[in-house]
Amino acid sequence: MSLTDTQKFYKIIESNSEKIASIVDFNKNKDQLMDFDFTSANKELNPETVADTYQFSIWINDQLSKSQARYGIGGYNEHRTVYSRSKLFDTREEPRRLHLGTDIWGAAGTRVYAPLEGKIHSFKYNDNFGDYGATIILEHQLDGLKFHTLYGHLNLASLDNLKQGQFIAKGQYFTQFGIPAENGHWPPHLHFQIIFNMGYFKGDYPGVCRYTQRDIYLQNCPDPMEILKYTFK
Repeated sequence: MSLTDTQKFYKIIESNSEKIASIVDFNKNKDQLMDFDFTSANKELNPETVADTYQFSIWINDQLSKSQARYGIGGYNEHRTVYSRSKLFDTREEPRRLHLGTDIWGAAGTRVYAPLEGKIHSFKYNDNFGDYGATIILEHQLDGLKFHTLYGHLNLASLDNLKQGQFIAKGQYFTQFGIPAENGHWPPHLHFQIIFNMGYFKGDYPGVCRYTQRDIYLQNCPDPMEILKYTFK
């Protein structure tokens, strides 16, 4: 039986682990990492706080401070209640609630580096409440497999002077976490997602899907921790 793209991807990443750079600055000897839960199981986070970006940001910062963590992380394949804060995720058939990427929560201005060399596939300012805000997508080729990495909720200035096809080196600093006014009105964080087939999308791709479409989207969007683990381990 032939391997799926996801199985190929996991094998290729493992065999090329030495080629992967950290996505954010992290010193495992002194920095802490906190797991966030944005499902209905998290009773500490109420709908009123989530709906107010300022209060939501305070809550995120308080959680990081209490845990003495530099970053919070989590979210892949997570059925999240927080998307009720925006009509962007509501559809007539079924609301979109299943998260397809991994989030890294931290301070606005946090530097973001390319984990692998690649080129600019596309970029866009997705300026809706609850959307990605400033977004960059890189295209990579590794051992014959093409895939993309999406970076959402960035600072708007990082889109200046970008060109489609522009080379980005492994470990190159190319963007940073945006403030709420330019990141889709979220507490500062990075949405990191892996995508095989971009279809017709440019500068955008669903980061949240309907639960009934879970299997379809997860086949096209493998677990980002296969790359991120080399930043935080």
